[in-house]
Amino acid sequence: MLRYVLRRLVSLIPVLLGISMVTFALIRLIPGDVVDLILGNEVAMGGERAAELRRLFGLDQPIYVQYLQWASDVVRGDLGHSLRTGKPVLGEILGRLPTTIELTLFSLVFALLIAIPMGIIAALKAGTRTEAGVQVLGLLGLSVPNFWLGTLLILLTSRYLGWFPAANYVPFSVDPWRNIQIFILPGIALGAALAAITLRMTRSSLLEVLNREYVTTARAKGVAERQVIVRHALKNAMIPVVTVVGIQVGRLLGGAIIIEQVFNLPGIGRLAIDAIQQRDYTMIQGVVLFTTLAFVLINLAVDLLYAFIDPRIRYS
Repeated sequence: MLRYVLRRLVSLIPVLLGISMVTFALIRLIPGDVVDLILGNEVAMGGERAAELRRLFGLDQPIYVQYLQWASDVVRGDLGHSLRTGKPVLGEILGRLPTTIELTLFSLVFALLIAIPMGIIAALKAGTRTEAGVQVLGLLGLSVPNFWLGTLLILLTSRYLGWFPAANYVPFSVDPWRNIQIFILPGIALGAALAAITLRMTRSSLLEVLNREYVTTARAKGVAERQVIVRHALKNAMIPVVTVVGIQVGRLLGGAIIIEQVFNLPGIGRLAIDAIQQRDYTMIQGVVLFTTLAFVLINLAVDLLYAFIDPRIRYS
């Protein structure tokens, strides 16, 4: 197991290297830079101040020199400083991380609480109207964009029903109940697609397992149907579900960018949007690299979880 984990961690190096190079190059294709935004019309006048700022930020160097300087700092654990605020990038990311984690957890809990029970019901009621209704709900969850669903939820619940009045973000440490209320709607909006995917996977995986010989044998021995489902079928059916959920949890970090903007949440996604608008190259690079690392580590954790779910799986 340890050798497998070490091998996976070593494989992170080329992944992070490739992502960093692509990100570094692509963001510099965006017209304008941070100096253009700071000085505005002065840049068009060719002032010396613009050249001085570019020297200060290191933007006057060739792109490969800029990359090598930034990469050497990253190897030492320094993601650099924001070009707009001068604050450490890593500190800014870690300061916003709790909000994004909380949003991801709310989305995950909502998705699992809805998807797994409904997926089980759909599998046990195969060929009935109940299954058809569940399938329709799953299709709607996949079809509706999360930003549109989030906007609709705000409109319905805040303006017409008054259940969740629109308000600024409140940390959990300041007002726990208010904090939970704030995350309910964005959690639903972000978790809807994950719920639909998990529902469909749970249904199809459980249907496949219910047709296995060991399930038929358990029923022939007179084992209660509930025990057949819970002890024999469901645990084995969860292996592909865990795979899908693990991949989708990583993607929730990307989906949080839009949802945090819609619901005015100060998370990593909001930080990335602000950095893009301000041409804050260092911040963008740091956020992308950090998110990539989190995504890969989540996938590694999911792989290790297989051994817990299915004792037959061994890593070497």
